[in-house]
Amino acid sequence: MNQFRDNLKTYVEQTINEHEPIKVTRRAGEDFIVMSAEDWEREQETLYVLQSSNLMQQIAESTGTHGSSKGYKPTQEQLDEITSL
Repeated sequence: MNQFRDNLKTYVEQTINEHEPIKVTRRAGEDFIVMSAEDWEREQETLYVLQSSNLMQQIAESTGTHGSSKGYKPTQEQLDEITSL
């Protein structure tokens, strides 16, 4: 914990730049995690999707149609419109 406290700025910058959380253990043995807010929000979104059986079913169906090349195929005009945004 002292090492973490003494180098807090460096660890925070490392966590943000490398998108890797850091686990810190206190002297009393309790652990905590330091991660960027952006990464935490992304984790929360992932958990939301994973906990939604409806969304997971949609993903499974999309994977199936993609694998068999039966999914929706936009026209070149639609692709051009999407990529121009």
